[in-house]
Amino acid sequence: MTRYGYLGPEGTFTSMALDAWGPATTAERAAFGSVDAALAALRAGDIDSAMVPIENSVEGGVSATLDALASGEPLVVVGEVLVPITFVLAAPAGIGLRDVRAVGTHSHAWAQVRGWMADTLPDAVYVPTLSTAAAAEGLEHGPQPYDAAVCAPAAARLHGLEVLAEDIGDLQAAVTRFVLVARPGRLPDPTGADKTTVVLFQREDHAGGLLALLEQFAARGINLTRLESRPTKDSMGSYCFSIDLEGHVVDERIGEALMGLKRICAEVRFLGSYPRADRQRASIAPLTSDDDFAVARDWLSGIRAGRG
Repeated sequence: MTRYGYLGPEGTFTSMALDAWGPATTAERAAFGSVDAALAALRAGDIDSAMVPIENSVEGGVSATLDALASGEPLVVVGEVLVPITFVLAAPAGIGLRDVRAVGTHSHAWAQVRGWMADTLPDAVYVPTLSTAAAAEGLEHGPQPYDAAVCAPAAARLHGLEVLAEDIGDLQAAVTRFVLVARPGRLPDPTGADKTTVVLFQREDHAGGLLALLEQFAARGINLTRLESRPTKDSMGSYCFSIDLEGHVVDERIGEALMGLKRICAEVRFLGSYPRADRQRASIAPLTSDDDFAVARDWLSGIRAGRG
C-alpha cells in the first residue's frame, strides 16, 4: 500500500489537499510536524510520497518547501492540488472575542489575516505555531500562550473549538498550491496541460546573468508561471532561481531549453513535469511546436550528412 506523508496534524490545509488527491483517499497516511520532516522521511524511504505547500496567492512561495527541494537528495513533483483558503478564529468554550489577548497560527496564515486582526483585535499578540491545525490542537489539550487560533473550519470542528469569527481572511479568493513529491522514477505522462519545475544555479554572479537564463525560455516561446530567487546559503548574495514553466520535459521546446540551461548553469535541478491542477493547456507560440523543432532538426541532420 502506498504511504502518503503530509504537513500535519490532521485538519491542516495540507491534509485537505491530500484529501483532494484521489489515490490518497484510501491509502495509509502519516502526519509530520514540518515540511523538512516530511521530505526527510520521503528521502529515507519511510513514505512513498509527501504532500507539501509550495505557493500561496497572497504570500508567494513557501520558503521551507522551496529550500528543501533545492538541496539534498533529489526529489520530483508528480502532481499539484489547489485549495481555496478560508480562515476562522476559534477558541475553547467560554472564551469570547473580547477575551482574546493572543492568537496562535502559522506565519503564512497570520499574513493573510493581519488586516482583520488590526481592525478587530488590534492589541492581540501573534504567537507562531507549526501549522494552523497545530494551533487548534494545542487549545484542545490545555492552556497555551495564546487564547484563540486562526485555522481552517475543519480544524476547529475536529478539536472541539467554538468559532468566534468566520471568513477572516483579508482576501476572500486566497488559494494555496500544494505539490505531491516523490522519489525520482517514471514521469507522469504529458497531458498538454503540464508544468515543469526546475532550480537553476549560476556559475557566477554577473551583470546579465539572469537575463541569460531567461533567454533560454524566451527564445523557445516558453511561458513561466513562477520565478523566485532563493539564497543558496553558501555566502551573502548567492542566489538560485526556482522556476515553474508551462510544458512537459518531453516537449521539444522544453527539452531544448533545459539543454541550453545545462550548458550555461553550474547546476540545473529538475524537479519534475506533471499535470496542472487547473488543467489549463500550455500556450505554444508560433514556430515553437514539436513539429517545428523536428523540421529544424531534420534540416540540420541533412546538412551534417552531406545532403545539403
